Amino acid sequence: MQIFVNGWNTGPYVGDVGPQQEFVVPSGFLVQSPSGDEEVTVPVTDEAIEKIKAMIVAGELRPGERLPKEADLAGRLGLSRNSLREAVKALSLIRVLDVRQGDGTYVTSLEPALLLDALGFVVDFHHDDTVLDFLEVRGILEPAAAAMAAAAMPDEDVAALEKVLDRLPEEASLEELIANDLEFHRLIASGAGNPVLCSLIDGLSGPTTRARIWRGLTEEGAVRRTRDQHRAIYEAVADRNPELARSWMTVHVAGVEQWLRGTLGGDRPVL
Repeated sequence: MQIFVNGWNTGPYVGDVGPQQEFVVPSGFLVQSPSGDEEVTVPVTDEAIEKIKAMIVAGELRPGERLPKEADLAGRLGLSRNSLREAVKALSLIRVLDVRQGDGTYVTSLEPALLLDALGFVVDFHHDDTVLDFLEVRGILEPAAAAMAAAAMPDEDVAALEKVLDRLPEEASLEELIANDLEFHRLIASGAGNPVLCSLIDGLSGPTTRARIWRGLTEEGAVRRTRDQHRAIYEAVADRNPELARSWMTVHVAGVEQWLRGTLGGDRPVL
């Protein structure tokens, strides 16, 4: 059997190599079969990312802790300094690492809100024909958040939720209504007491904002229904009635989804 690494024939491989056995080469090298019909490259940066991740998961690097000097860490992990730099760049983009000029590189707090911040960036690339998918996910998460808020939201936060509704002018502009709507839903999600759920809902709010604007502009009575439903959700939360809060939030989100489905001519049923 001949082994080709980076185009070079390494000579015969001596040994009984079966179909389930592997020939391991250093990360980043190109492995090519003798027939030339199969090439596999093991990315160096991916290996570097996995090694840094393993250190964090194992507790060798803790939230807020500074990474060792570049040369020391590269030697410890068996990586080149260039591949280590690329891995640090990638992990900083997803908020795992924080590169501070002149001060070094640190592990972030790793809080869910921080790590899921990248979700909002990714979903901004959605297309109009996928907004229904985002609404369906909202229809699953937000009723659950409303029920949890009814059970767990502190009294002062419930009072703040009422103030959000009260300060919306009777003749509010569409922009004021949308801003108020976003704040209302953010407070409900936060009141659920689960930072992961809150971050997911917050990250998904962007793609559906435009749908809510369209509805406010084109559907008669949409603004009044939104206000009435917000008030009903608030009252259920204030009354500490989780199932009623869940039901009203389901109706609220489903109304936008049903309107958009009719507008786009979608044929999937509303859950």
